[in-house]
Amino acid sequence: MTTTTYAARPIAPRALKELRTADDAGRPAEPFTDTEGGPLRCCLRRSEPGEVIALVSYAPLRRWASETGVTPGAYDEQGPVFIHAGECHGPAGDALPFTGAHRTVRRYSGEGRILGGRLVREPGDFPQAFLEAFDDPAVALVHVRAVEYGCFLYEVRRD
Repeated sequence: MTTTTYAARPIAPRALKELRTADDAGRPAEPFTDTEGGPLRCCLRRSEPGEVIALVSYAPLRRWASETGVTPGAYDEQGPVFIHAGECHGPAGDALPFTGAHRTVRRYSGEGRILGGRLVREPGDFPQAFLEAFDDPAVALVHVRAVEYGCFLYEVRRD
């Protein structure tokens, strides 16, 4: 975990409730008992073996766009995320999660278009990556994604 003035945003409770019924691809959630431990997007921590979780398809930019009234067009991606299968209390703190591996900080405009990105190699480089992103007035939000699979981890929005 890394400390910064920018806040990681987990998947919103309303979206989680919807995803637990049907994911953004229209499939029903299929809860299972975790045996390995993976990154949970509901509480921004790694799951522990024995927790009941679900792997669902999530479209973060589509959901943001529907809140803001824009259309992301071809940038509307959806992909797999792990969430608790039942209600979750959200993150326990405000440190940035999942910073122990290479990540991509992908920038988006207020119209939902990709404006670029940056590879972040070290945990201490996240604050600078966010500062650089939000120094551009056209950037409305960023997605932090895993490099190896491109999976969405969390969102950071402009203050």
